[in-house]
Amino acid sequence: MDRLERLHVFIRVVDCMSFTRAAESLSIPRSTVSTAVKNLESKLGTRLINRTTRALDITEEGQLLYKQALLLLEDYERLTGAFPAEAGRPSGKLRINVPGRLGRRVLVPALPDFLDRYPDIDIQMGVTDRAVDLVGEGVDCVIRVGELADSNLIARPLGSLPLCNCASPAYLARFGMPKTIADLSAHRIVAFVSSISGSVESWEYQQGGQVESVLLPARVTVNTAEALIAGALAGLGLIQVPHYDVRHHLDAGSLVNVLPMTVPEPMPISLLYPHREHMTRRLEAFIDWVVPILQSQVLRSSNQEP
Repeated sequence: MDRLERLHVFIRVVDCMSFTRAAESLSIPRSTVSTAVKNLESKLGTRLINRTTRALDITEEGQLLYKQALLLLEDYERLTGAFPAEAGRPSGKLRINVPGRLGRRVLVPALPDFLDRYPDIDIQMGVTDRAVDLVGEGVDCVIRVGELADSNLIARPLGSLPLCNCASPAYLARFGMPKTIADLSAHRIVAFVSSISGSVESWEYQQGGQVESVLLPARVTVNTAEALIAGALAGLGLIQVPHYDVRHHLDAGSLVNVLPMTVPEPMPISLLYPHREHMTRRLEAFIDWVVPILQSQVLRSSNQEP
């Protein structure tokens, strides 16, 4: 392991505050991580990390090295990217994480095109709706839908995701088609528990230019988008979902738009990556590829009639 690699390992240990988590995120043995840090300490003649059975404590010298090592590795990345031969062939493993339905329905089926364009990039894709610790889990970037919580991550807006209110014909035949927000008092929903907040999401609507929310009764509560849509198809209640998720059901008539003029504003889609790491060419290549994919497969529904 050369000096730059040891610095990279040291940075990951500080970010994770754990030798074990650093090793897991880098896919190398824990002993290799420990040896790399010990070699750095021996070379510099100073203690960088104080180790206890419960936690790590970064020394003053370790904090100084951490800051300088970040700058050094970013400069190295920019330097290597200045050469056309390198810039033309992004390579390496790209670890990404995307929402479940977006990954399964849109991005995974489109991946053959990306791999053909960039034969030297390997993709490790996590498909989940949970909050991901990018640094701790060694993830290069995540795609997230909705308003973002404050964080130290860089967020790049990718567009917005139109929503849709819908229900099955059988449900509407039983309970009637609501014409106004007031009519919702006679209806029920399939409730959805957010995997991020852990709370049941309320029904949102626009009225008089303002976004309001109301908790509607539900006899069934689910925690995945697949179960939510399956519940609507089974006639269990109204649902509010991204339009692309149910577009094929709407086209087939198995779901019907409800109160289309009250749908909230589209939800933002963002790509997030750690602020401490210089954006690599493979990540730039992925962003350049994924934006038009989203525009053609997901965002286009904003131009369709409900």
